[in-house]
Amino acid sequence: MGEYLVRRILQSLLVLFLVSVVSFALIHAAPGGPTAIFLRPGVSPEVQRIQAHNLGLDRPVPIQYLNWLGLMLRGNFGYTFKNHLPVAQIVWPTLGNTLILMTTSWVLALLIAIPWGIYSSTRQYGLADNAGSVVGYIGFSMPAFWFGILLQMFFALKLGWFPLSDMHSMGRSDLGDLVWHMVLPVTVLVLINLAGYLKYSRASMLEVLNQDYVRTARAKGVPERRVVFRHALRNALIPVVTVLGLDLPIVVAGAALTEAVFNWPGMGQLFVQMAFAREYSVLMAITMIIAAMVVLGNLLADILYAIIDPRVQLGAGGAEAR
Repeated sequence: MGEYLVRRILQSLLVLFLVSVVSFALIHAAPGGPTAIFLRPGVSPEVQRIQAHNLGLDRPVPIQYLNWLGLMLRGNFGYTFKNHLPVAQIVWPTLGNTLILMTTSWVLALLIAIPWGIYSSTRQYGLADNAGSVVGYIGFSMPAFWFGILLQMFFALKLGWFPLSDMHSMGRSDLGDLVWHMVLPVTVLVLINLAGYLKYSRASMLEVLNQDYVRTARAKGVPERRVVFRHALRNALIPVVTVLGLDLPIVVAGAALTEAVFNWPGMGQLFVQMAFAREYSVLMAITMIIAAMVVLGNLLADILYAIIDPRVQLGAGGAEAR
């Protein structure tokens, strides 16, 4: 396990390095590049040249990359081009807001979806299974922004039960006010996530419950509860863990449309705003954070495989089933 972790960490560092090189190159290859931010009416070419020089944008691209990489390795993502604000002061608070919203909705969706999927697989075409199918269809087919607007119109504007948008009421920052503002956006995200996780867990359990070893356990008279939770569940969770590992970056990246509808100051909304503002230093910081979470999510999924299924061994040959 230790050797495997060291090898995966080294591979992860290489992947992150390649992501940083490609992202930096693409930004500078885009039409206009970072210097396009200075092309505003009324700004003379001389002033544009001075501004680009002060930010180091007139240097060769490899030198700019090495300077940026050195700052990032020291935990400094650089400064914004327009206002010269530290990028870290913009990104980290926004990341915290996104984690509050996305983690809450993610955990709630899992707590509902996995037990529901397991129960539906053991009562196929029953009431719970059919209800799960309806929820799945709604979750997959309904756009998040449209569902959010519906909730705002009914529960905020018509009934007045919940606030229309924002993270806090004016002059308040307590936990109760935060939870009150989270109800509607979390409801949207739970429905969207619930649909996928419910389908994955149900389908995975149905596949395992039809395996020979499960039928053998039933033929030996093993109680159904023990067959489901001891013999089938652990193997059924492996595909679900794969999906969770792939979805982990979404918890950090945020949900741009939902955040925009509810005016939630999160990473998704920040990324869109910075893309329109051409603040490439902020975009690079967000890209690297998301890339790190992609690598971490895959690593955690591999480790969970070995914990859930003893046949999976993490050794010199990598993650393999024996």
